[in-house]
Amino acid sequence: MGGLTARIRTRDGWAVSHAVVTVTDMRGAQVLRAEADAEGAVRDATALAPGAYTVIVTAVGYAPAAVGALVTASGRAEVGTVTLARQGGAELPPPGPWTVDPAHSSVAAVAQHLGISSVRGRFTDFAAAVEIAPDDVTKSRVEAVIRADSIDTGNATRDTHLRSADFLDAERHPEITYRSTGLTADGPDRWTVHGELGLRGVVRPVDLALAYLGTGADPWGGTRAAFRATAELRREDFAMNYNQVVQAGIAAIGTTLRVELDVQAVRGASLPTG
Repeated sequence: MGGLTARIRTRDGWAVSHAVVTVTDMRGAQVLRAEADAEGAVRDATALAPGAYTVIVTAVGYAPAAVGALVTASGRAEVGTVTLARQGGAELPPPGPWTVDPAHSSVAAVAQHLGISSVRGRFTDFAAAVEIAPDDVTKSRVEAVIRADSIDTGNATRDTHLRSADFLDAERHPEITYRSTGLTADGPDRWTVHGELGLRGVVRPVDLALAYLGTGADPWGGTRAAFRATAELRREDFAMNYNQVVQAGIAAIGTTLRVELDVQAVRGASLPTG
């Protein structure tokens, strides 16, 4: 049986799903095009004429790769594993300490309002540090501190209420804290961060769904890594039980909060000055 088989992987061994494989003959003419499956595997039964070919692999977010392939008399080519390098930086952030840059990061929370729309707020005063483990990235750590009274929804009256004992209770509990307890890999650039969130004097386990967006040089001579993370919190888990019921039994504020983090971290134990 003829055809082409290949495996598409990242440098750290993860499957690159839906990569596109193009095969050209020695004259540069395309003779086959196939797409990798969710496991990064390519299996195409199209028989090829015996001879030498070039296999070109492309995928969004990765640099293209080209390898040679020899088709035997059976019309079959076994390419083996093709490794793709991520565009714009290293496969994973370099190990060591990283410091979150608040000027280029955001910590936001979204709540449902009246069952028909959302109210978005952000915290403007926060600090966080990341330690990337050198041998096993799942042993990396993150710690963050957020000033509860820095909540900003664009409405002064609402912000004052959110700082009160009905919600954040910022006077008695001025800091919101998060400390990771472990990471679980979910894919080539996605992890679940397991950790503990301290809010209103209550500490609860909270997982973050984390996506790594890449690493690259910045204009100031440093190295930056970008991440996006989300989580959902139940207000009642942190003793935020206030609510106002309006007509038809609809609560003014939803029972869950969606947390959205967009983070840039600078390599090093502190932010550069100047």
